[in-house]
Amino acid sequence: MMTAIGRGVLGRCPACGKTHLFQSFMRVNLACSSCGAPLGSYPADDAPPYFTILLVGHIIIPSMLLLEKLADPAVWVQIAIWLPLTAALTFALMQPVKGGTVGLLLKLGMQREQPGA
Repeated sequence: MMTAIGRGVLGRCPACGKTHLFQSFMRVNLACSSCGAPLGSYPADDAPPYFTILLVGHIIIPSMLLLEKLADPAVWVQIAIWLPLTAALTFALMQPVKGGTVGLLLKLGMQREQPGA
């Protein structure tokens, strides 16, 4: 399971690790061109944004509170530091978190049901 999640985090096919998982920034390929795994049928849906918010919040909030305790900077300094850092961290983590989620779903066998099946 950890292998599939790790491959997904790295943006590779969670099943074989040979091809790219994403066809664009957040769009998962429908199938792996190497092993044929149906990557597009794993419904990541709301889990990646939730995990990304959870991770970013656990990094930013303690850092913000520590800076406030140690230096007590002005509000504009806090805004100038934390807003861009939060945005950058969020965009940096979105794709790896979605890849890891697709890898987890693949290993758990939680495929979206096909219409008419």
